[in-house]
Amino acid sequence: MDTLTKILTAAIELFRQYGFKTITMDDIVKKAGISKKTLYQHFVNKSEVVMESVIWFKKNISTCCTLQFTEAENPIEGMVKVMATFDDINRKMNPLTLYEMECYYPDCYKRFKESIFEDDVKKIRKNLIDGKEQGYYREDINVDFLAIYRMELSMLTYNPTLLMNKTLHLYEIYNEISEHFLFGIMTAKGEKLYKKYKEKYLNQVPSI
Repeated sequence: MDTLTKILTAAIELFRQYGFKTITMDDIVKKAGISKKTLYQHFVNKSEVVMESVIWFKKNISTCCTLQFTEAENPIEGMVKVMATFDDINRKMNPLTLYEMECYYPDCYKRFKESIFEDDVKKIRKNLIDGKEQGYYREDINVDFLAIYRMELSMLTYNPTLLMNKTLHLYEIYNEISEHFLFGIMTAKGEKLYKKYKEKYLNQVPSI
């Protein structure tokens, strides 16, 4: 692993676990196992580390999701495999992480959201079109609306003001929202496959 990747990996692990506010450059140095001089050779300040680590991590997730959609046997399997990936991510995520990014690093948050609507919405839209054509999703669904709606629901998961945050873990909220979305658009044919893949993939969570 090269030095830059070590820094980005260490930073994103710390941010995911503790949020963005309290983590310092010293914390990143210690986690990465490098000197402070080496860190500052790559980044001027913490804001740069936040921006680059978030972009790097988001790109890795997007690449992973693209593979899951393209290698899936059908659109339902693709959706469930992506759910499994985010199940793993959310089990290790501090619920305040996204909120702190928006509050303390608004430029980074803006870039993060832009990447979602430039890239992820397109993936969901294609999945919905394919699923509709193959009879797994209802014929009457509004693909353009639902592709954006699906991503908005995903972002809702990380809203720290949700009442359900008092009783459910982040990954449980995400899974419930995702399942509710799918049952709103699936046909009986799709539901049958969903139950099969849920049993297979959500019990064997991949790491990201």
